[in-house]
Amino acid sequence: MDVRHRPLRSAALEDALRDAGIWVAATQVAVIYVGTTLVTPLYRLYQQRFGFSQLTLTAIYAAYLLGNLAGLLLLGRLSDQLGRRLVNLAALGCAVLATLLYLFTASTAWLFAGRIVSGLAISLAATSATAWVSEFSSDPQRASVYTTAANFLGLALGSLLAGLLATYLPAPLRLSYLVYLVLLCGSAVLVASARETVRLRVRSARALSLKPRIGVPPSLRAAFLAPAAAAFASFAVIGYYAALIPSVMATALRVTSPALAGAVVALLTVLGAASAVAARSLSSRTAMLAGGALLLPALVLLPWAQGSHSVTLLIAGTVIAGPGTLLGYRGSLQVINEIAPPAGRAGMIASYILVCYSANALPVLGIGLMSTFAGPLAADVTFACVIAALVALSLLVAARRLPRGRARRRAT
Repeated sequence: MDVRHRPLRSAALEDALRDAGIWVAATQVAVIYVGTTLVTPLYRLYQQRFGFSQLTLTAIYAAYLLGNLAGLLLLGRLSDQLGRRLVNLAALGCAVLATLLYLFTASTAWLFAGRIVSGLAISLAATSATAWVSEFSSDPQRASVYTTAANFLGLALGSLLAGLLATYLPAPLRLSYLVYLVLLCGSAVLVASARETVRLRVRSARALSLKPRIGVPPSLRAAFLAPAAAAFASFAVIGYYAALIPSVMATALRVTSPALAGAVVALLTVLGAASAVAARSLSSRTAMLAGGALLLPALVLLPWAQGSHSVTLLIAGTVIAGPGTLLGYRGSLQVINEIAPPAGRAGMIASYILVCYSANALPVLGIGLMSTFAGPLAADVTFACVIAALVALSLLVAARRLPRGRARRRAT
């Protein structure tokens, strides 16, 4: 029997399995991030129902950082020891619990609890699923494109889905969570059937190590600074949209529709996802520089729109900020994928993601505190100035320290 083509068939099968694994892991990223913005168009409705202040709203949004910290500091190494598949399934279980807390919310305390559990789910999935995508793909650039595009598509779907359902169908504080539970169950089926890429390192609970592995090796700290600054700026802008755009539109622009608020957030993230695909051939350095260059004018337009009560300026700022945040995130994540040591990839990614989610929550909480004393516009202007300074720092460091890389061939 002729067996000359067996190696070829095996290689083709291996490529097919790797491609399937990439899609499963990227889908997991998208589905888990739906939960981040699913609540965004509903914040105003919760505010009207429970009567909490704007400061409380920002605190609710920022509460998920507690879950992030628990996941990253205590559980960030789990997928290196137990495997990507098991930890991703655990993340989906946490997402289901968070969704049930939202579904049956009876007071403001339930919203805090839901955000904390949601943060735990996201931190588990972010480290394990991101590492999973990288391991299925031998190209760091391709891995970063898949991960960032899936992330932004998930954010877009969450805000758009909840906004439309809350505006046009009954049970605005119930229906979107029921739909999301279906998505989570479907993702669990895909994850359970995917191939594992990590050899099991522990055989018992006693052998399991929860000691945090957060930090950057001294030899990589200079290289880590530029992507960390770019990621912080990008996620700070994303957090501003996810937490505050519905309130800004309602108070400064007199637009109260949850669907329109969700659409603005979706516009930001859809344009970001589209730019991930359109600019996939850019080197990591070029992507970071381009992202920063776009974020600077966007940071001018956002408070200007609020001060002048202009929907047009808000849309213009959003159109620029969408690609800006994505390119800053994609370029910085690609750098991390390129410099992360293989044996501790999840730990290195956890350090990077800790920067991302701190940026997503802490500036929003600062805006809430400052708004109480100085007013929303002054708080937003201060936010824009601080983030613009950070963008300038990331541009300076990236231009000086990151090597000039040629654009790679189009990822396939």
